[in-house]
Amino acid sequence: MDAKRFKDAYERLQYLDDNLTHKVRRHGRTRLHAPSIEEVDEALKTLGDYTTELKDVMRELFLAIGSRAKAEEGPRQV
Repeated sequence: MDAKRFKDAYERLQYLDDNLTHKVRRHGRTRLHAPSIEEVDEALKTLGDYTTELKDVMRELFLAIGSRAKAEEGPRQV
């Protein structure tokens, strides 16, 4: 496992959680009116950004788990 790559991906995941998760969670309050088209559009944009970033972070985590650390790699053979 590439510990540095894993740590970097985990830090990105923490950043994503700290900065975007609260925007995509449903609020417990009930609305008395339907959201405007602009509000729905902004919510979909935020959800799309969150999903894309989460996908990238998860890819990095899996690659980090499946790869060797740079220090562990031996000399390259040509």
